[in-house]
Amino acid sequence: MRIFRGFHHPQLASACALTVGNFDGVHRGHQAMLATLRSEARHRGVPSCVLTFEPHPRDYFAALQNKPQLAPARITHLRDKLAELERCGIDQCVVLRFDAQLAALSAHDFVDQVLVRGLGVKYVLVGDDFKFGAKRAGDYAMLSRVGSQLGFDVAKMNSYEIAIPVSQDIQDIQGFQSVALASSANNAHSPHSALVRVSSSAVRQALEQGHMDVAQKLLGRAYTISGHVVYGRQLGRSLNARTLNVRFRPQRAATQGIFVVKVHGLTQEPLAGVANFGVRPSLSPTDKNQGQILLETHCLSWPTSLGLEGAYGRVVQIELLHKLHDELKYESLAALESGIAKDCADALQWHAHHGQSSTA
Repeated sequence: MRIFRGFHHPQLASACALTVGNFDGVHRGHQAMLATLRSEARHRGVPSCVLTFEPHPRDYFAALQNKPQLAPARITHLRDKLAELERCGIDQCVVLRFDAQLAALSAHDFVDQVLVRGLGVKYVLVGDDFKFGAKRAGDYAMLSRVGSQLGFDVAKMNSYEIAIPVSQDIQDIQGFQSVALASSANNAHSPHSALVRVSSSAVRQALEQGHMDVAQKLLGRAYTISGHVVYGRQLGRSLNARTLNVRFRPQRAATQGIFVVKVHGLTQEPLAGVANFGVRPSLSPTDKNQGQILLETHCLSWPTSLGLEGAYGRVVQIELLHKLHDELKYESLAALESGIAKDCADALQWHAHHGQSSTA
């Protein structure tokens, strides 16, 4: 997949079949849309193209109002989003910086300047709730009308739903129920399952509430975070739990806590581990990471072939498989070491129960 920052590049295709959106998580609904886009692109003999934005428009407006709480929790950072788009077979992706100039662009100017003159669209596929342009004035009806005038086709995808088994603990969660559940005893599915509209919001709720199995069904894969292994305080070495440190760039992550994980990218086979994803409340506010969200992963069995320094600088992929508990604040390093030891034991037990050894 070819990636472009903006659309003023001579290597950019002169025509394309396009979809537009944030694609946070690249979940199963997104994947269905991308499959349709690829089919339409082949039919027209043009490359498939995704137009996405960085930062997320809601990040931009939250910063503008100095209200960071309005920014959405991010499921994926840009690296992982682009990797998933490539896995879905997209030919090219245009990452457009969302700034004051773009925010002020009217819906008609967005179509003219970005879609037509910038990208040469022949076909545009959008979701059923698609809005665009200043003050979100543009929608599917407007885009379809303008498309017929300017010579490009417009189509929309309806909501994508899947059936998910519903356990009692999920039924008891009001937030997830209000957004995601739409079942009845008379539907074609089991009365113990629910039809869930797959959306980034539903994925965020599942992750926030620690339902990694539900998130996995919505995403169509395990929830994974990738990044370069960087140096930290190296405190883990003194706590008998040396860690791989990966920074998570967005301000707000969709989930935090202690997780059972798998680590890809260090050896041929994935490594079983346990990870802390968050701000490490037991450490001093003057810690060198200064409250930044960090994914610290301890491999339950360290490959001797890597040596002590062999992971630094490598890109790893961490699958978050099961949440053990929220982050805890320990009152001493001894208490922290004891808590880490228990988390390691619980993670080993989980891996063993699910048929995974410390190196698989």
